[in-house]
Amino acid sequence: MINKYKKLFKGEQDEGHFWPSFTDLLTAILLCFILIFIIMMVIKSFQIEEMKRTIDQIMGVRVNLIEDLNDEFSDSTLGIEIDEQTGAMIFNTDILFEFDDAVLKVEAFEFLDEFVPAYLDVLLERGYEDYISEIIIEGHADRTGSYLYNLELSQARAYSVAEYILSEDFPYQNIQQHLKEKLTVNGKSYTDGRTDEEGNYSHQESRRVEFKFRLKDEEILEATRDLLGRN
Repeated sequence: MINKYKKLFKGEQDEGHFWPSFTDLLTAILLCFILIFIIMMVIKSFQIEEMKRTIDQIMGVRVNLIEDLNDEFSDSTLGIEIDEQTGAMIFNTDILFEFDDAVLKVEAFEFLDEFVPAYLDVLLERGYEDYISEIIIEGHADRTGSYLYNLELSQARAYSVAEYILSEDFPYQNIQQHLKEKLTVNGKSYTDGRTDEEGNYSHQESRRVEFKFRLKDEEILEATRDLLGRN
């Protein structure tokens, strides 16, 4: 009988030794999770600071690029408008095309021969090339006609511009290879119309071609900046 109680008492002692060890194990695991969490938060803070520096750098490039475009074309007689927010170069399609047509006018070639080299000189020859992911020729139409008709027209006009500046007839063929690596051609139909000074829809100003640039990782950086701004 005594031996029976000794065994029972020994079993309770063994269980007593087991539970403190198990508790210690849980405590160690919890401390490991806390340590990992702290390390992750430190890494995240460094990543956020790095993202902020990258965003500031990219946004600084945009500001400087727009300033250089303004300096280049401020005295130009080409009638070009520069969007101060995006850096888009905007000109009325009457410079290039007859109404409802996608064939370049005779005077359009002289315009493009003067504009395109000056534009690319800023984008590709002043230290910005590594930041530029796309150069976009974008056609826009007015609301006359259906969406699909104007989509085709705006696309055809943008393509006509690209076709000429990449052709053998373009006098500055030395820049064509750089352009081919980055060029995109889009048609926007009438989805992005413009208004006159009084705020009324303008058919004439809506018919236009734009030369635009996109910076590398720009959309990701914009989304990141918005996210950081909310935190």
